[in-house]
Amino acid sequence: MNEELRKALCFFTRETGIMAGASAACGAGDRAETARDGAAAGENTIYDLASATKLFTGLAAMRLKEEGLLDIRRPVSFYEPRFTRLGETTVAELLTFQKTIQTEGRIDACPDREEALRRLFSAADAGRPEKRAYSDIPAMVLKYVIEAAAGTTLYGCVRETILAPAGMEETWAKVPEDRISDCESYDREYRIEKERRYVRTGLQKGVPHDPKAAILQGDSGDLSGHAGLFSTLGDMVRFCRAVIAGRIVSAESLREMAENRTGRRLADGSWSQFLGWQCYLRHPDQYYSEIPAYMGMRAFGIGGFTGNHVSIDPERGIFAVMLGNRVRGRLTVLIPEAGKGLTDYGLEEDGRGAFRWEDGTVVPSSVQYVHQKDEHLHRAIARILGLEEVPFQF
Repeated sequence: MNEELRKALCFFTRETGIMAGASAACGAGDRAETARDGAAAGENTIYDLASATKLFTGLAAMRLKEEGLLDIRRPVSFYEPRFTRLGETTVAELLTFQKTIQTEGRIDACPDREEALRRLFSAADAGRPEKRAYSDIPAMVLKYVIEAAAGTTLYGCVRETILAPAGMEETWAKVPEDRISDCESYDREYRIEKERRYVRTGLQKGVPHDPKAAILQGDSGDLSGHAGLFSTLGDMVRFCRAVIAGRIVSAESLREMAENRTGRRLADGSWSQFLGWQCYLRHPDQYYSEIPAYMGMRAFGIGGFTGNHVSIDPERGIFAVMLGNRVRGRLTVLIPEAGKGLTDYGLEEDGRGAFRWEDGTVVPSSVQYVHQKDEHLHRAIARILGLEEVPFQF
């Protein structure tokens, strides 16, 4: 265990209480360092990857493209006719977040899986996004495109094209019964959404925390495209190394995956999101960048709501992984009422602190935790690996 990396994790687990437990790894070349901290972070701990699942969806699609099984220029409806309202929207436009896709109401508000599927297949093209292009819906639609092109389930395709080549034996859409006890618990999540305050309870181990994936996937193993994979730190290190080594897709495909498709300067001087093929890319304002500053312009990565981060720079052979639990017994979302800010709720301006719930429970806050990673995780990784900041180029 790398002691400096463990101390970096202590900011999240002990100093602030942002996370119940966390594990991390980083590597450059043949070197790899790992660490963990918190009672909930053991050697065999299984984490809900949440949106990091999209990386697997994107890479599976890229692999099918390489094999000539997927033509991304074709409309989505060519592969899955049930998406009748997507018109001429192409697979490429979904893979690269070129279109805003909307459904008839929220999928996670549906009473059952059947209604959720009906809403998903009602997805319609809502035009080109302006500033925020990232969304779960494209990956949810891509599941069915990939399944049609591969002739198997999405998880079957992911297992064949990614998990097996990478040697990942501890990554699942349906966690085996004898490993459920190793899964992190994401129960008792506190949320404040303006006037509405509620606690999500009854969340079972091994069922996706994401409410859309939970209703569509449950514990069935029918993997959703946007969330639903579970993995260990060891397997995620194997994943990063396999990607860098070219065992998943070619170097040319990785460069295509990391090509900026959405980032541009807007009329007000701000920037839109910088996104590639189901992943984030470097952003000119590091505050909004999911990719650490020590990685180059061909690096890509993604975060996960439950407390995860994965970033890979294939050209320089660098990777960083953080798997944590910022949900269990934490205040995860705080959308202030009109005229109020985070400090009006007793938190620091950056989201740290604790909130006293109506029943007197003192709840640690993980609000805006993503903005703590550069200073308290990536700065340590840069020191450990001897990396310097790479200037942003646009």
